[in-house]
Amino acid sequence: MHTAHFHPDDAADAAMHVFWQKGYAATSIQDLVDGTGLSRSSLYNTFESKHGLFQHALRRYHCQTAANVALLAEDGPAVARVRALLQQIAADELAGAACCGCLVANTALELGGRDRTVNSLLQEHFATLETALTALMQRGQQQGEIAAGKSPVALARFMVATIQGLRVLGRGYEGGEQAQRLQDVIEVVLGSL
Repeated sequence: MHTAHFHPDDAADAAMHVFWQKGYAATSIQDLVDGTGLSRSSLYNTFESKHGLFQHALRRYHCQTAANVALLAEDGPAVARVRALLQQIAADELAGAACCGCLVANTALELGGRDRTVNSLLQEHFATLETALTALMQRGQQQGEIAAGKSPVALARFMVATIQGLRVLGRGYEGGEQAQRLQDVIEVVLGSL
């Protein structure tokens, strides 16, 4: 990335991958300079600090995960939409595409409860997913797929926790054992709806 002409979103995307691989605390300014191709002065002039760049990177990650929310809004049975999302997450983990896990889950584990600004960004991410899942659970109840006596909000929160759990579990195992564990979780979750 040429220092004289760069877009802050492009720099944040490059930095996001550095933070994703190393974590916030282990990422140095030099790592960010190397990862973005920008000078220290350009990074500081644009983002003010490592923390400012990290916040921008988290916002960019949120935009990238919007496809998961869009998947939930597609036509079709609600349970099929949930299955499609969970299968996509499992496929990401099995393909190694998400070798660093979920940036949101990683951040929640590293900085959750200790950084008010980051907590706010994490809550925004989780709330977006929860809102989409709540709407899907309500649609599933209206269509008779999901038991009417269950709280759509509680089901959505359960799903958010499951999604994050799949991401974490996916990093902890390899090979056939990993695939079976993820599939077991998916089947139990779908059976609980």
